[in-house]
Amino acid sequence: MADNLPSEFDVIVIGTGLPESIIAAACSRSGLRVLHVDSRNYYGGNWASFSFSGILSWLKEYQENSDIVNESPTWQEQILENEEAIALSRKDKTIQHVEVFCYASQDLHEDVEEAGALQKNHASVISGNPTEAAHSAYQPSEDESLCTVSCEMPTEQTPSSDQETALEINDVEVTGEKEKRYDDKTHAKSASEEETSENVPIAEDTVLQPKKNRITYSQIIKEGRRFNIDLVSKLLYSRGLLIDLLIKSNVSRYAEFKNITRILAFREGRVEQVPCSRADVFNSKQLTMVEKRMLMKFLTFCMEYEKHPDEYKAYEEITFSEYLKTQKLTPNLQYFVLHSIAMTSETASNTVDGLKATKNFLHCLGRYGNTPFLFPLYGQGELPQCFCRMCAVFGGIYCLRHSVQCLVVDKESRKCKAIIDQFGQRIISKHFLVEDSYFSENTCSHVQYRQISRSVLITDRSVLKTDSDQQISILTVPGEEPGTFAVRVIELCPSTMTCMKGTYLVHLTCTSSKTAREDLEPVVQKLFTPYTETEIENEEVEKPRLLWALYFNMRDSSDISRNSYNDLPSNVYVCSGPDCGLGNDNAVKQAERLFQLICPNEDFCPPPPNPEDIIIDGDSLQSETSEFSVIPEANSETPKESTSLGNPEETSQ
Repeated sequence: MADNLPSEFDVIVIGTGLPESIIAAACSRSGLRVLHVDSRNYYGGNWASFSFSGILSWLKEYQENSDIVNESPTWQEQILENEEAIALSRKDKTIQHVEVFCYASQDLHEDVEEAGALQKNHASVISGNPTEAAHSAYQPSEDESLCTVSCEMPTEQTPSSDQETALEINDVEVTGEKEKRYDDKTHAKSASEEETSENVPIAEDTVLQPKKNRITYSQIIKEGRRFNIDLVSKLLYSRGLLIDLLIKSNVSRYAEFKNITRILAFREGRVEQVPCSRADVFNSKQLTMVEKRMLMKFLTFCMEYEKHPDEYKAYEEITFSEYLKTQKLTPNLQYFVLHSIAMTSETASNTVDGLKATKNFLHCLGRYGNTPFLFPLYGQGELPQCFCRMCAVFGGIYCLRHSVQCLVVDKESRKCKAIIDQFGQRIISKHFLVEDSYFSENTCSHVQYRQISRSVLITDRSVLKTDSDQQISILTVPGEEPGTFAVRVIELCPSTMTCMKGTYLVHLTCTSSKTAREDLEPVVQKLFTPYTETEIENEEVEKPRLLWALYFNMRDSSDISRNSYNDLPSNVYVCSGPDCGLGNDNAVKQAERLFQLICPNEDFCPPPPNPEDIIIDGDSLQSETSEFSVIPEANSETPKESTSLGNPEETSQ
C-alpha cells in the first residue's frame, strides 16, 4: 500500500513527464533509491496519450477544475519549529480554453455507449457546459489504458515486447506484436493484424451500409480504444538526442517506431509534397531541371556551410528569409527551404539559425527512411512510460494517484529535507525534482509563461490523397498576418496505432497569440471541411471531412530561469513541461543537466549490464568468464545499434 512506503530515498521525483521520467531512470540506473510519484492516474502528465474515452474523461477533469485528491488536513501539524513548508498546488492549471466540436453524425437508435462518451451535440462547445462531457465519468482503473493503482510498478502500463532488439523501425507494416494495456480487456495485435482484423462490431457494417464512407460518432465511440491521442505533438529527429539516448540506454527495446513518409507544403491554397532527399529532388515533377540543380547546389552548401564562412558572414544580421532571396533560388525553392526543410520563422530566425536547421534536417535524412523523422507507435505518451519502466527495472518505486502536500525545508540550512504526502507520511530524501505544474501560485508569482495552441482533429482522409492510405505527413502552414505564428500540422494514419481504420488523426501546434481556437481555426478551415450529410452525397469533395475537433492552450514552461521561482531550496530542481518545438532535445538536455547536478561523476543512462557478466556471490568461475565477456559487451552494443538503427543507407544531401 502507498501508506507503507519506505521513509527515506535518495531522490524523489514528482511528475511523470518525459524529463522527469528520464531523470528517474538515470538516477535509478546509477544505483540511487528513487521514489517517483504523480497525483494523476496516468503516466506522462502533459506528455500523455489517451484513448478516445480517456481524452473525454481528461477534458471533464479540467472543465470541472476539481481536485485530484483530497488534502490531508493534518499535514501542517507535522511542520516543526525549525522547519517551514512549501505547499504544492492541488490543481493543474496548465490547460486552458478547452473547446470540443463534434461534426460526425450520431445514429441514435444504436445502443452504443462507452464509459466517458460525449453526448452528441453538433458543433457544440463543451467547455461551456462541462456536464455534457461524459456525465458519468468512468473509473480510470477500469477503462483507461494509462492508469494504475497507487504504488504500483509501471511494468503493466508500459509497452511490453518480447523482442530484445534495439530501436525498431517499421516502414509500412509493423512486424512483431505489441502488447497494449487495456486492463482486463487486453489484446495484442501487430499492425498487419490490425489491418485484416475481423474483430469489429457487427453493427459497424449496418452503419456503413446505407452510405459509403460514412463514419458516425457511434463508430468513433465503439472504436475508441484504437485511438491514442497525444496531448503534445512532436516527432523524433533520427539523429536527435532522444534517439541517441534510447539506443544508448537500451530503452528503445520497450518501443517501436515508424518513419514519417512525406513532408508537405501549403502554398497558394494547395497542399503539395516537398522533395527533400536527392532521389526526391530528381524524381519531382514540380521542379524544373534548372530548379533541381539550384536546390541540390544550395543543399550541398548547407551541409558544409561552416567551412565556407565567406558565403554567409555578411548576411548574419538579416533573417534567413532575406538571405534566401540573395541566393540563386526561385521563389518556389525559397518557400520549400524556409518552411518545409529549415522549418524556421520567416521573421524571427537569422541566417545562421536557418543554415543550422537546414543542416540538421539534411544530416538526419536517410538514417531510417526518406525523411529525417520518426514517430513512436501508440503515440508520444509511450516515451515517458519507457523510461519509467527502466527506472522500475533498477528498483525505482512508482505511485500514481499519490499527491504530495508540501516540501519540508530546514530553516537553518535552507535545504529541503522531506515531503509530506496525502496520507500525512513524511518521506526523507536528499534531492527533489518537481514538475513545474506542481508549484503553487505563491512559488510561481514572478514566472512569465508562454502558451502553446493545440488542436486535435479526427478526419476521414488525408490532406493529400495518394495511392497509399498509410502516409504519415508533416506540413507547415506559415502565418499570414503580422504577429501570427506558423502552424505545424502532423497527420497520422491508422498504422501508427493512433486512430481507427478509415480515419486520420491530425495534430496542429503553434505558439499562442490568442486562444487555441482563434489561432488554429483559420488553418483548419483552409485544410478541412465539416462533415455533414450533404457533403457525404458529394463524392468529389476536395478537402478531407472533419469528424471531431478539440482545441486547448497548454502552458509552455521551458526556458524559465530557476531564479524566477520564489525561495526554492538548492536541492529542489524544476522540470519544465513540453515546449513548442518539433523535437525532444530540450527535454533530454534538461534531464542530463539536472542529473549531472545530482550525480556529477556518473554516466548519464549507460547501457544496461549484460546478464552474463553479473557476478553472483563472488563466484570465481563466473569472475573469470566475466573478464572475457566485458569486451564483447562493449562490442555487442555497437553492432546492435548499427544493424537495427544505422541502416547503411546513403545519407541524402
